[in-house]
Amino acid sequence: MENTPPAGHPAPEFREARGRVLVVDDDPTVAEVVVGYLRRAGYAVEQAGDGPAALGRFAALRPDLVVLDLMLPAMDGFEVCRRMREQGPVPVIMLTARGDEEDRILGLETGADDYVTKPFSPRELVLRVDSVLRRARAAVPAHEAGPLSGGGLRLDPVARQVFRDGHGLSLTVREFDLLAFLLRNPGKAFGREELMREVWGWDFGDLSTVTVHIRRLRGKVETDPAGPRLIRTVWGVGYRLDLDAGASGGGAVPDRPGAGPAAAPTPPEGRSL
Repeated sequence: MENTPPAGHPAPEFREARGRVLVVDDDPTVAEVVVGYLRRAGYAVEQAGDGPAALGRFAALRPDLVVLDLMLPAMDGFEVCRRMREQGPVPVIMLTARGDEEDRILGLETGADDYVTKPFSPRELVLRVDSVLRRARAAVPAHEAGPLSGGGLRLDPVARQVFRDGHGLSLTVREFDLLAFLLRNPGKAFGREELMREVWGWDFGDLSTVTVHIRRLRGKVETDPAGPRLIRTVWGVGYRLDLDAGASGGGAVPDRPGAGPAAAPTPPEGRSL
């Protein structure tokens, strides 16, 4: 296990740091190391050791991002994530000590924007926090600032709002970014590796993350998620957004090329938690 960064670096004021992060983990050793690395990276960090305490800190502090352990006493991470989502949107990176795909997928389906499996490198976790917050706060280029519409959907990149036939949709950070990317590139098929790179900003990662987000997005934008007409599966390739097939009065989407961020560098090797 890597050592905690040297003492003598007090946490920045919560309001002045580059970002406000709430770390929720009942393992004091893991929490101490994660908090130390995030503070050294310039984040203001608060922590909680169980679900009820996490919800209390979340309501009081309104952090920019939550690092949330799956296995917590009194209330598991899935329920904590659900209750946080009820209070307002916030990016969530879920930590899981179990490598079961079912747990990871359930975490993503609950609303987590990313996940990290223990043991993990604290440096990699900091990079993940950077990536999720960067995309959540990304300034919209002037040429992409206008609303996107088609297939009954209307997406406002500036307000980060999405409507389906006039009804507002509640999307996570990644779901919003994924839909925005597809709306900027209608009729084009993308593989999961390409979507991971363009939407998540990573050249590596579990591709089931993309699959789960596509499924969740279909559940929110499709009239019949079991028979999707908007987000189509292109066998042997990946996925494609077909606006004509799912159109219900929306206008044409401007054919703007997608411009995803440069891929994040491979996390440096190091000892893991």
